[in-house]
Amino acid sequence: MRLVSSSATLAFILLLYCCHLILGQKSDSALTLVENTEGGGRGEGGNDDDEEEMTVDEDEGDLEVVQPTEEWQTLKPGQAVPTGAHVRLNLQTGQREVRLGEEQLKYWTHGHRDKEEIQTLFSPDELKQAMKKIKEDLNSVSTDQQDSVVSKYRPLEELKRHMAQLELLVETDAQIMKRMLEQLNSSKLSTEQRLNVLLELEYLVHQVDNAQTLCSMGGLQFILQGLNSSDFRLQESSAFVLGSAVASNPVVQVKVVESGALQMLLTILATTQPVRVKKKVLFAVASLLRHFPYAQHYFLSHGGLQVLSELFRADGGGVLRTRIVTMLYDMISEKERITQAGLDPMLDASHEERVHQSSKVTLQGELLEKGWCSLVPQLLESTEHDCREKALQALLAMANVCLEQYHSDSFLLGSLLSLRDQYEEMILSEMIPGEENSYFAEIVELIDALQIKIK
Repeated sequence: MRLVSSSATLAFILLLYCCHLILGQKSDSALTLVENTEGGGRGEGGNDDDEEEMTVDEDEGDLEVVQPTEEWQTLKPGQAVPTGAHVRLNLQTGQREVRLGEEQLKYWTHGHRDKEEIQTLFSPDELKQAMKKIKEDLNSVSTDQQDSVVSKYRPLEELKRHMAQLELLVETDAQIMKRMLEQLNSSKLSTEQRLNVLLELEYLVHQVDNAQTLCSMGGLQFILQGLNSSDFRLQESSAFVLGSAVASNPVVQVKVVESGALQMLLTILATTQPVRVKKKVLFAVASLLRHFPYAQHYFLSHGGLQVLSELFRADGGGVLRTRIVTMLYDMISEKERITQAGLDPMLDASHEERVHQSSKVTLQGELLEKGWCSLVPQLLESTEHDCREKALQALLAMANVCLEQYHSDSFLLGSLLSLRDQYEEMILSEMIPGEENSYFAEIVELIDALQIKIK
């Protein structure tokens, strides 16, 4: 505090006492005079006021608590000051003034002002009035409007009754297949109706469990009856159902082989039948042989390769050739994988039996004996890229057995040179910046690999 004369000090104390009487405080408040740090003094643009920090020990329930701001504001009689606020006595007006303290000023300057203002935007009484208004608005909705809304929705009990009725109409897949087999067993069913039933069965047996359930119900005999039918449409549909049922389904594969269906399929391939029937029969045979060495052994021992070779030669249009060569390639690749894996103890328990069954499949010798080393290269004449690709894959897989015949096959050697030049031109003409590999490049790689084998 600045040093003043003794007379000035006495006058100042008397002035404080008079102001205290005028303001009429209800309780004893402690006033502490502090040094005025704002503005640096009178001569430096500061006010002629001394700042004081006041501690108020008054009951806030009896007094109105002032809400200080950043600016000095006059403290009215009967108002209490919150903790932390700064209070000063203005010597010019003789009134007390209040503003936020230093810590509160920091809090407000860090972006809390808007939040505080939003929180205090509505008083509790205003909120109560708003809630009361909402209830009144809801109650004011007319009865007609309520009835209109209710009429759009059915009561819950009515919905439950309808759902209960719908559940009576729901059938499991097993129930559907049982009903279909009963229809197939009926002599009154027309051919068109039988075809529709077989079409629905084909859709269902894609699921492994459904195919096994169908066999346990005796459904296999109805499929075999269709294969043995004189109507080629029933043969086609029955072969389609059979192929879908045995695909990746070992349980059904075993039952189909035990039923003698494989021999029936080979008979259809060996006899005069429409191409559309033989396509579906080849599909069924390929699905039955895949990952099933026992069926492959049965297929070879019953002249399967001989049947396929005759079918290959008779297929002038080339519709069936690609399917046949793909089937052979799958069988060769699968046998090689099983042979290379050997008796690996880390594999499943059934692997040992699979290796044992695969050892009985004398596929390589059968291919050489039945003339496949000269038959497969004929597929390179096709204009379809997919057919050429399948032929090249099969030729590579057969190279260990057919290598001597490859050396003397002028057609094969000439076809490989011609195809390589053709696909090289396609690669250059369809080259896309940033793409190094393409479908045609993969075919060139197959040609190169086969040429290396032959050399």
